[in-house]
Amino acid sequence: MTKPAPCVPMDRMVSTKSPGVTIHTVPLIAATAESLRGYGTIVTDFENETVRIETWPQPNWRRVEPGTGDEGGITEGDFEIRRQGDLMVGRNHAVDGHYITGWFTDPAVATAEGTVPNYNHVLVREANYHPDGGQVFFPRECAAFVALLALPGDDVRPEHFIAFYFDGNFGVQIHPGIWHQPVFPLAERAVFKDKQGKVHACVAVDFVKEFSTYLSVPLVKPPELLAAGVQATG
Repeated sequence: MTKPAPCVPMDRMVSTKSPGVTIHTVPLIAATAESLRGYGTIVTDFENETVRIETWPQPNWRRVEPGTGDEGGITEGDFEIRRQGDLMVGRNHAVDGHYITGWFTDPAVATAEGTVPNYNHVLVREANYHPDGGQVFFPRECAAFVALLALPGDDVRPEHFIAFYFDGNFGVQIHPGIWHQPVFPLAERAVFKDKQGKVHACVAVDFVKEFSTYLSVPLVKPPELLAAGVQATG
């Protein structure tokens, strides 16, 4: 069964035309080793990339014994992301997850059978982070994609998010604690190699409930790359 989003249950989609609801356009920049500093790392070799796992936090004054609290292991599988009418949907075979991750039109009227005039942005209602492990996305067939990320902190706000453009020549490991969504391909469909902690916690934010806004994530090449006629590099 398709879930409305990876972590946040949403029984009713709020229209972008509802009173008080706004759309926040997320700034778009090229993903480089420098621009990703603090958010994640560029991945050029999926097989040899080690997923970062964080030990469970110490609940009181007694310590977590060394070698414990990080034993859940890693799971791998393809993560397929595609357009389905007005929707962006994802299927994470690593954890058997099936999600709607965004909308190309007003979410209140979007359907899997709908058509929209363009796909140059996607509306997002939710983001989440895993406090106990990283997640690696690596594109098959060099598919360009955008990663929506924000730095750690439970007081996160829509303006804290940045959209990072990847040209498809490398992937990313999103670090533990980093707010994110599954990545968004620029093509109609893309498949990513995915690996992450087999057991992981999920902390989420619902932008509509908390801020009465949707995030609009650009799905285009950043202006500086178009002007330079080059692709992002690590």
